[in-house]
Amino acid sequence: MSKNKMSRKDFLSLSAIAGVSTLVGSSTLMTSCGEKGPVYTPLKQPGEYYIPVLNDKADDGKELKAGVIGCGGRGSGAIYNLLAAANGIKVVALGDTFADRLNGLKNSLAKNGQVVADDKCFVGFDAYKKVIDAGVDMVIIATPPAFRPMHFQYATEKGVHSFLEKPIAVDPKGYRTIMATAKQAQAKNLSVVCGTQRHHQRAYVEAFEKIQQGWIGEITGGNVYWNQGMLWYRNREQGWTDTEWMIRDWVNWKWLSGDHIVEQHVHNIDVFLWMSGLKPVKATAFGGRHRRVTGDQYDMFSVDFEMENGIHLHSMCRQINGCSNNVSEFIQGTKGSWTSANGGEIKDLAGNVIWKYDEEALKAQYQQFNPYTLEHVDWVNHIRKGTMHDEATECAISCLAGVMGRESAYTGATVTWDEISQSPQDYMAEFKHELGKQDMEKCVVPTPGK
Repeated sequence: MSKNKMSRKDFLSLSAIAGVSTLVGSSTLMTSCGEKGPVYTPLKQPGEYYIPVLNDKADDGKELKAGVIGCGGRGSGAIYNLLAAANGIKVVALGDTFADRLNGLKNSLAKNGQVVADDKCFVGFDAYKKVIDAGVDMVIIATPPAFRPMHFQYATEKGVHSFLEKPIAVDPKGYRTIMATAKQAQAKNLSVVCGTQRHHQRAYVEAFEKIQQGWIGEITGGNVYWNQGMLWYRNREQGWTDTEWMIRDWVNWKWLSGDHIVEQHVHNIDVFLWMSGLKPVKATAFGGRHRRVTGDQYDMFSVDFEMENGIHLHSMCRQINGCSNNVSEFIQGTKGSWTSANGGEIKDLAGNVIWKYDEEALKAQYQQFNPYTLEHVDWVNHIRKGTMHDEATECAISCLAGVMGRESAYTGATVTWDEISQSPQDYMAEFKHELGKQDMEKCVVPTPGK
């Protein structure tokens, strides 16, 4: 992974001058520690962790040809985020399993001055290869998650820079594919950015830096949440084959999405792993299904993760209407705590707020605050500078943590990292990659204890 380089001497000088400054902009500090400010023991030294340069727009440079694999909602959103993030981007190829999805994005882009030639628009399960082979420099991979390891692998083989929407793996086989491919991408000096956009969200990046600087002390545990109402679903329409229905309704099928603990809650799990620099060694979980309409997934999960240094993370996610909602992260340390709630703030052990993210103060310096755009700013900057950047490795670890929690809930057994990382589980091998009939008897809701 690329790193910002700053010597310890430079860092101490900067800290003495600015006190509460951050490399991505300064927010409000409230403290009673005197004019010089408090003294902290860093968890890591500057240069040992990565802080993105979050300018409003990427640096100008050579024209970059972009392709999109997966032209649904997220793929369409991502290409517009890329176009907002940088000048000199030309969309030259599109691919999707379904023509209606592809044409929707193609027509939308044409209205906005990005005309993609008909012979660069590809439909079918092999469309990803045709997009990557169409002369693109960079590709947005936003297909249903189960396909992303395979698509990333092919893009890397062809020397194409990848943006991988999360999650980037839904099973251990996919995780191992991503990890191996990430090493190949590093060797080829490719820039790989993932859709864990909190890594490019100003409030989170500023909090991450402060936690590394020691503002909450040594991390002792945390809680992460994604509790919300029921997500979208698609009822089966006349004429749809088994495969077409499942892919159009992909977010509700565990082989395609990994279940919502992996597909959605990975954001929150990833934040704790990112902030702490730790990975889990075991998970004990439970979950259930009460209200889901389609698919074979659970509605809720609760996971106790034991981390490699012995501390614990509690993970909770739910997609049920009519319940209390909470999408946030909380980390406890020996000197204080951080929460992403209330915009992001740090408290000391007495409960006093000693730092709070202040977006209004940063508006004098920045105009762009959309993390979905800022992640593409970072991506393009690395590509144009010719510097390797790897977010796939870190994201893959977060995804496998979600898989570990999922499998513990599905089975009722405690699952270790060694077990899940070496597991032969391969969802993609269980289904035909064609728009026809599938063995739907495989799509059953898991029963713990079996």
